[in-house]
Amino acid sequence: MTLLGILGGMSWESSAHLYALLNREVAARLGGLHSARLVMHSVDFAEIEAMQARGDWAAAARLLGEAGAGLKAAGAQALLLATNTMHKVADELQAQAGLPLLHIVDATGAALQAQGLRHVGLLATRYTMAADSFYQQRMARHGIELLTPPPEAAAEVHRIIYEELCRGQLSASSKAHYLACVAELAARGAEGVILGCTEVGLLLDDAAQALSPLPFFDSTVLQARAAVDWMLADAEIAPHGGKSQGELVPTQAAPTSGTQESTP
Repeated sequence: MTLLGILGGMSWESSAHLYALLNREVAARLGGLHSARLVMHSVDFAEIEAMQARGDWAAAARLLGEAGAGLKAAGAQALLLATNTMHKVADELQAQAGLPLLHIVDATGAALQAQGLRHVGLLATRYTMAADSFYQQRMARHGIELLTPPPEAAAEVHRIIYEELCRGQLSASSKAHYLACVAELAARGAEGVILGCTEVGLLLDDAAQALSPLPFFDSTVLQARAAVDWMLADAEIAPHGGKSQGELVPTQAAPTSGTQESTP
């Protein structure tokens, strides 16, 4: 099993969830006491959030790049960035760390393509939902058009992420707001909705999926599955008794595989 480096802590709530997903996926595929071979650098999210707020993405890229280089020194052969928003600096991070990065947008985009979807809603931070964001641009490479909530509703989506979900708070009122956003996106022609912040899947659970007019595509789950595809690419035992076909590619290259998942 190939050693994977994880840049986490953004927030630690979702990083802990991703860690569990990776280990459960490896155990499900290999059986027994198998678990994922991982090395993690968990940052202080307060530092990163301050850089985001003042628009100092270059400083954030340097901080994460240094952490990624440390993971390479620890033996990691590739990186997983446990956040959607910070993929804004994915190229800079990859270059400084000297390791390829499994890109969360490619894993998610591949899942949408597999379902034949072309118009998809997005719930994420304001940095990710911006009209000219890296997310919009990279999804366009997959032939996917993204729809986001109206400005006021989108601002509340962002607030809930930082003030509640990143602090482990899951409220019924916030879930109701997100579901109202999903309904509005469906009315505008969305065929599915991306849970495009790694914390959103913690709120929009199985019960929420049952109430939703659209299928959820949880980027955290899809990222984890694509990562395990890569980690086990040379393993003798793979999903459903077959050979795993996952392949890690640099951020500029073609998408990796992913599958639809409502919630873990």
